[in-house]
Amino acid sequence: MRTTRAIILWSFAAAGALLLAACTALTTTTVQAPGTSKASSLFAPSDAAKLRDSQVDPFDDNHPAISNLDPQLRAALQQAAAAAKQHGVKDFWVTSGWRSEDYQQELLDSAVAKYGSRAEAAKWVASPEDSSHVTGSAVDVGPTNAADWLSRKGQRFGLCQVYANELWHYELLTSPGGRCPAMRPSAAG
Repeated sequence: MRTTRAIILWSFAAAGALLLAACTALTTTTVQAPGTSKASSLFAPSDAAKLRDSQVDPFDDNHPAISNLDPQLRAALQQAAAAAKQHGVKDFWVTSGWRSEDYQQELLDSAVAKYGSRAEAAKWVASPEDSSHVTGSAVDVGPTNAADWLSRKGQRFGLCQVYANELWHYELLTSPGGRCPAMRPSAAG
C-alpha cells in the first residue's frame, strides 16, 4: 500500500513537472537565430506550440521549425523534397526542424524519464547545448519512405544521415554531390 501510494504521488509530481515545463516553454521560449548564441526576440505561445508539429511542409517558410533552419540547410532540404516528389515519394515532411532550447530540454527530460538515465537518453536526444536542432543545422524527416529516399539520395543535395540509429536525422555535411562522412552509431557516440 505504501509503495503504491508513493508511485501514485511520484506520478502526479512528474506529470505536474511536465505540465509546468510545457507551460513555461509556451510562455518563455525565445527565438535563436541559427548559428548564434543569444536569443533575439520572444516567441509567441502559438509559435512555441508549433514546434511540436510532426508533419511540417518543408516549404512552409512561415513555420518556426523551417524558418529558423540554417538558410543553406533549408534550401538543400527544399531541393531534396522537390526531387523526392518528382521520383514518386508522395509524402515528405519535416517531423522536427529548428528547436528552441526550452523545447530541446523538454525532449531530453522526457527521454530521461523514458529510458531511465541521462546516459541512455543521450543516445536519442542531445542536450540543448549540444543539439544541432537548436542551432538550426539539423532536420528530421518523415515518413519512413521519405527518410529512406533521403538516406540513399541526400548526398546529391549535401544532406547526410548522421546517426546509424536515426534514419530520420539529416544535416548539411558535404557539398552537393560530395561524400557524406561515416555515420556515428548514435547521438551519444
